[in-house]
Amino acid sequence: MIQELMKFYSERSDFLLPLILEHLQISIIAIIIATMIGIALGIFIAENKKTSPIVLGIVSFLYTIPSISMLGFLIPVTGIGNKSAIIALSLYALLPIIRNTYTGIQGVDKDILEAAKGMGSTRKQILFQIKLPLAFPVILSGFKNMTVMTIALAGIASFIGAGGLGVAIYRGITTNNITMTLAGSLTVAILAFLADFLIALFERYIQNRRHSKKKKQKVVIVVLSAMIVFAASLFYVPHKDKTIHIATKPMSEEFVIGEMLKMLIEQRTDIDVELTKGVGGGTSNIHPAMLSGEFDIYPEYTGTAWNFVLKETAFPDEETLYKQLVEKYQVQYQLDWVGLYGFNNTYGLAVTKELANRYNLKSYSDLAAISSQLIFGSEYDFYERDDGYKAMSEANDFHFKKTVDLDIGLKYDALRKNQVDVIIAFTTDGQLSDSEIVLLEDDQHYFETYYAGSVVRQTVLEEYPELKSVLMLMDGLISEKEMATMNYQVEQEKKNDKDVAKAFLQSKGLWEESKDE
Repeated sequence: MIQELMKFYSERSDFLLPLILEHLQISIIAIIIATMIGIALGIFIAENKKTSPIVLGIVSFLYTIPSISMLGFLIPVTGIGNKSAIIALSLYALLPIIRNTYTGIQGVDKDILEAAKGMGSTRKQILFQIKLPLAFPVILSGFKNMTVMTIALAGIASFIGAGGLGVAIYRGITTNNITMTLAGSLTVAILAFLADFLIALFERYIQNRRHSKKKKQKVVIVVLSAMIVFAASLFYVPHKDKTIHIATKPMSEEFVIGEMLKMLIEQRTDIDVELTKGVGGGTSNIHPAMLSGEFDIYPEYTGTAWNFVLKETAFPDEETLYKQLVEKYQVQYQLDWVGLYGFNNTYGLAVTKELANRYNLKSYSDLAAISSQLIFGSEYDFYERDDGYKAMSEANDFHFKKTVDLDIGLKYDALRKNQVDVIIAFTTDGQLSDSEIVLLEDDQHYFETYYAGSVVRQTVLEEYPELKSVLMLMDGLISEKEMATMNYQVEQEKKNDKDVAKAFLQSKGLWEESKDE
């Protein structure tokens, strides 16, 4: 495992280094915001003691909200990306800095304060010349704890497309790449450890009174300047005449397709592409971001768009569905469907070969007869879809003993380990190539078609009309077998999704290596 980890660090440094910078940027700006607000509030409640229970109670309550829930609350207000991630991290960081500032000031010896008052010191002088200097060690301790916590927690930023090392962690989970997950997690731990170490050094330096005041000031200025530079870099975007933003869901095939779209667009136009992979929540977060203009293009599935976005329940034939889908998207959302990639990634039910042989399972009808003895597992959104778990169970007379929520990247592993008996699968899943996994026949014809295609904002097509012809190069390009093979290469053979995408485009005569230099 250590050798694999070192190899990953060596070969994928171009992948990790930008994530490290993003992680630091997000963390540092959240730390700066939390520090300024936290110290100010800590001073306020220390000087106005009646307000302390209210402020500390509110901050403590915010601290108890799960991070995923916090992001869910923020997305409708501030959208996806850096803004929501920074706000969430700043809110979580407030408690330790407020509490330690308050505690530090309250812990100042009362006799010292009385003496200062007796000597005629003003309230302001007592605060800034006595209370805060004496409380500084306690405040710094809170700052250290807050910094380490924020760096560790910043991994959640990836769930809403904000980047950082959470991208490596979550992508590793999604693609069943343990090495990538471990590399991302270990790097976060190293950054947190370094932050703790540097702050400890600074703390010791401050406590060492042998150094001159001038030198101390220089250290403080350097540290603050570095923090400001990192914070400012978060908002710095190099000027580009033409830039579009592509988003993908947290699925191997969408990682690959996203890379294909980026390559084709940048090779055949003068448009730069910013690719945000693995946006948590998939359609539920990407679609609103498309409407707000945060993203310009993303791969979507016809069945998902029809049922989940348009809230249509009755599925017409494939040709009628797509025609109506295009029309409704244009009228309701000012979004265009530009071509379909060719493969139908519909749902299916998978079991182990051992279970299939034990109960002679071949179809959904066979499964219904013994479903009460089995545990069903699926990713979270399937339970909430109108055509998801509840409707599927009613239509097929399933009565599973128990249901389990599983991340999309963990469900096959859970199936192999007998933690669940049945999982919801996609027909292009790379892991269906495993001979020990059996995809049951949908003899009830319950699941509808889910053809993948590009959804694009109309304003983007109007601004860059050359995009349409490029996107149409993907029309009918990929079969179910080809997509499953590429997913297998990413998930099981641990190949880089960009390399897989490039190799496929080369095989179709759509990529010229000389232009990739």
